[in-house]
Amino acid sequence: MPQNDKPTGWDTSYEWKIILILSLTFGLVGLDRFILPVLFPAFMKELGLSYADLGNLVGILAVFWGLSAFAMGFLSDRVGRRKVLIPAVVVFSLMSAFSGMAGGLVSLLAIRAVMGLAEGPVASTGVAVAVEASHPKRRGMNNGIFQCMISLCGNAIGPIVATQLLLVTSWRSVFMLVGIPGLIMAAVMFFVVREPAHHVSGQTIARPSFADLFRHRNVPLAMLTLMCAMGGIFVMGAMMPNYLTDYLHLSIQDMGFVTSAIGFGGCVGQFAMPTISDFIGRKLTTLLSYVLAVVFTYLFTQTGAQDLSKLFWLLFFAALFNFSALATLAGPVAAEAAPLGMVASVAGLVIGAGEVFGGGVAPAIAGRIAGASGIQHVFTFSMAGLVLGFVIALFLKETAPRRTGEA
Repeated sequence: MPQNDKPTGWDTSYEWKIILILSLTFGLVGLDRFILPVLFPAFMKELGLSYADLGNLVGILAVFWGLSAFAMGFLSDRVGRRKVLIPAVVVFSLMSAFSGMAGGLVSLLAIRAVMGLAEGPVASTGVAVAVEASHPKRRGMNNGIFQCMISLCGNAIGPIVATQLLLVTSWRSVFMLVGIPGLIMAAVMFFVVREPAHHVSGQTIARPSFADLFRHRNVPLAMLTLMCAMGGIFVMGAMMPNYLTDYLHLSIQDMGFVTSAIGFGGCVGQFAMPTISDFIGRKLTTLLSYVLAVVFTYLFTQTGAQDLSKLFWLLFFAALFNFSALATLAGPVAAEAAPLGMVASVAGLVIGAGEVFGGGVAPAIAGRIAGASGIQHVFTFSMAGLVLGFVIALFLKETAPRRTGEA
């Protein structure tokens, strides 16, 4: 592996290079992950699927993502980042292509489960790589850049591109096309990603026990409150396309336009708010994010189909503040609570908890609410979760270096 060519200073060249590569790769994770709900209205009748099936398809990926984020993050702290990260990118890209070959619910569930196993390590190990390459004063900003791409590509660009492609090709071809760029990024990462200094030098560091990962109170608190943030995000992402087409009766193309607000807003929130948290603190940023996410989600639910631009902007800001809570908790809050050499493990633990409940259980519950009471009622469930997340976040301890005097 190439060594740092500036051993006495900060290698800013590598810092920006790796953040760019991680960002593009995480964007492809978002594209592969979130394109299914957008395409779902196009194939649900063909494959005989229901709203509950949609919730389960979204949920199974999240559950396996969550389990893998911790397990593989823990492994990467021991064997190195490259051995975990690069194979994971290859596998999730192949699974995206295989989704286009699915013949029914069972095969789709199996493919989404394997995809979750492969995408989880990109989140947890990616946070560790970003933190290790970043100057402490830029941790929030760099993690924001890295994480915001999942929203930009998965929830903003993805819905527009996918729905327009449906005008000229089948949903199966769309799935296959989006798997190709990930294989290219895996090749680029092979030549660029470095191991942490202690892996390169062979240095042995004391490894905390599993119980030691919970020593900082922000770890269990971040796990709990991130469940609420992710619940809001994934209920929104999973149910929004069908809410817009079935309840508000928008066309597929208008649905794609409005749904893209989740990605554009989420992208801004995941970049801007963690960057702001470098200055005003992680705790205040998280609390503000929860309050404003609830306000804009409520306003969105009170808006009808007659005003597409209003729907877009209300959804934009609801997503902005919901995703900003996620990015702050999963990135700098988790990293700054981690023992030395265990950043990927703690990030995986926090992300995993959020994924299993917020990304796995919450959409499944929402799917059943939609089927039993109407899809318009799922947002009451997500807003209640955001309020609970705010209450839990009140007990976080501030760790931003500028606020604690450690920078």
